[in-house]
Amino acid sequence: MSVSNYKSLIEREIQHHNFGTEPTSLYEPIRYLMGLGGKRMRPLLVLMAYSLFKKSVKQAVPYAVAVEAFHNFTLMHDDIMDNAPLRRGNATVHEKWNVNTAILSGDVMLVKVYAMFLQLKLDVLKPVLKAFNTCAAEVCEGQQWDMEFETMNRVTVEQYINMIRQKTAVLLGFSLELGGILAGASKTDCKALREFGINIGIGFQLMDDLLDAYADPKKFGKQAGGDIIANKKTFLLITALEQANKQQRTELQRWLQAKKFNKQTKIKAVKNIFDELQIRGLTESKIKQYFDKGFNQLEKVEGNSEAKKILKAFTEELIGRQF
Repeated sequence: MSVSNYKSLIEREIQHHNFGTEPTSLYEPIRYLMGLGGKRMRPLLVLMAYSLFKKSVKQAVPYAVAVEAFHNFTLMHDDIMDNAPLRRGNATVHEKWNVNTAILSGDVMLVKVYAMFLQLKLDVLKPVLKAFNTCAAEVCEGQQWDMEFETMNRVTVEQYINMIRQKTAVLLGFSLELGGILAGASKTDCKALREFGINIGIGFQLMDDLLDAYADPKKFGKQAGGDIIANKKTFLLITALEQANKQQRTELQRWLQAKKFNKQTKIKAVKNIFDELQIRGLTESKIKQYFDKGFNQLEKVEGNSEAKKILKAFTEELIGRQF
């Protein structure tokens, strides 16, 4: 079965799952956000990991959608915290409705994720919930670190990598591990799948940082230069501050401390310093480092060779997104 077939199964399951009915204002935002599409990377990884060990993936589809629901729950709340106007090129939930509705819809969305997992057989339920709870707590820890970094004078590259591991990468790791657990894979294979996911997850978040600064906003689906405007301590900014000369560092600090500024002027000025320091190339090298680590873990996994090729090709295609 191809990736497009997997995605069709996921979309069909999402369309058939109404999440709840009354009050409509509580559940409609969930259906709205889930219906905005996106890459569906996490549920696809669940199914592709499952296919390494089982021929038919249909039994795993509801649990793949549970992972997508959890991911969208985090996005709904992240968008509030980031005051983001757009998500996948459309109005965010708190912009379309209001902040209080977005908070409450996100809360019930997480409850519904547990309800979806409770359909599992008892022998699989405990390891799945244990892995999910560990993952979910780390996602929250990573988000908190991300917010704390905003007020910290200095953040190291090591601290930043650990933050994105928690905030973003562990969910990719869990998605792959979940596919393995559901398919009855060995603990060794499940661990390798998790490590594969975590490493590519770090790579993808670093790529996301790079795309925020350099991508076409129409393709990216989010505000271009949003991280620069918000003074987000991304790998790009942290590395620039570490490698800048006195003049460049002074200029960067001036923009970081500015209270009133023209957004486009700030983006252009900061990107000029990035270009002077070859930050784009350094980030691309770091991205490759983590993808290579991930693929080395994937090679350790037993399972169907054709299914493994599909999983690897899918990951490589995502790496090749155009700027």
